[in-house]
Amino acid sequence: VAVVQYFPCHLLLKAMAASDEGKRLEQFYSQSSDAIDSEKEPLRLLSQQIWEKPELNYEEHFAHDVLTKFLEERGFTVTRHFHLDTAFRAVFSRGTGGPNVAVLCEYDALPEIGHACGHNLIAEVGVAAGLGIKAVLEKADSDFNGTLTVLGTPAEEGGGGKIRMIEAGCFKGVSVALMAHPAMSDVLAPVCLAKNGGHVTYYGRAAHAAAAPWEGVNALDAAISAYTGLSMLRQQMKPTWRAHAIISEGGVKPNIIPERSRVSFYIRAPLDSELAVLKEKTTAVFQAAGQSAGCKTELTFDTDAVYSNMISNSTLASCCSRHWSRIGNISPLPSAVLGSTDMGNVSYQVPSIHPFFSIGTSEAIHTREFQKIANTPSAHSAARVMAKSIACIGLDVFFQEGMLSSVEKSFAMELAAAQA
Repeated sequence: VAVVQYFPCHLLLKAMAASDEGKRLEQFYSQSSDAIDSEKEPLRLLSQQIWEKPELNYEEHFAHDVLTKFLEERGFTVTRHFHLDTAFRAVFSRGTGGPNVAVLCEYDALPEIGHACGHNLIAEVGVAAGLGIKAVLEKADSDFNGTLTVLGTPAEEGGGGKIRMIEAGCFKGVSVALMAHPAMSDVLAPVCLAKNGGHVTYYGRAAHAAAAPWEGVNALDAAISAYTGLSMLRQQMKPTWRAHAIISEGGVKPNIIPERSRVSFYIRAPLDSELAVLKEKTTAVFQAAGQSAGCKTELTFDTDAVYSNMISNSTLASCCSRHWSRIGNISPLPSAVLGSTDMGNVSYQVPSIHPFFSIGTSEAIHTREFQKIANTPSAHSAARVMAKSIACIGLDVFFQEGMLSSVEKSFAMELAAAQA
């Protein structure tokens, strides 16, 4: 993974403090934070509504409706069902042209364990940051030109909603894309791994397991060999690679030799190029498992939800660190490996950040314990601090001279490094 130098945003802001531009920005930051605080309780209730009614990917109809209603009531021009049935776009513009700052919301949940990934808080952060930025843009000078977009992106949990939105052109004209994710620790530029997944199905032959087992070809044996082979492969995998699977189908009755089995799996790596290597290795494991059991093997990799690694824009990340420290007295970890996201695909299209923020727990995401904490006072408080920080980054893009140019230069270098 290429090492990049962070743009020294904190030094620039410090040097600007005594200047007229610096004083104006400080006023904007304060005005934005005040606007978010003024909506503290409505924002909490909005997040709680989504938390109380978890919806799986592409089924987030309730969340879509409450979010769009909330934003429309606060002066945004809202496009419901934006290319996808549960996506939306909420826009506030001044003048013509200028930067287009997009703040992203997620709001899908997990099967059985609800909002154990805290996407209700992602929605809260996105909406709150949008309100904070809008409060400043409303009072900007008459010659100001720029667009604020709050983008509702469904189906992050394996559905690849942002990928479909990229394909539909939803990010065309966007200058930067900003969002944040709850977690058990504060991480500025997380390593979000490239991810692919799929299914391998084994076909054998049924037989009576007691009367004539020798007549059968056991598809469950193939699935178990595949699962075990994947576990053994981890010994030769790089420390940053991941592979995990479940046996989702393994037979119907103990006295019938299983004629069909199925393994569902994910593989992950820090770069798309490394993921391709891991894909070859896992393919060999799955094919060998079928051959060893005498089964026909049908292997399918997903093609419509292949997640790219996250390219955290160093200029945006540096400014995020500065504001996060100033607003919440938070010193985030520079980086850590934290799963995968379709925000990675967005980061290959436009300069992006995706920090993780602690909600005051040591519990990991995707646990029932984290789901409970995602609707607590500490979680909402952390979400507001994060939203204020995200809003200030957006204001920097709009009003800080040279900021967008620096962001674009970082993007070009970091994209080239990721694709090398």
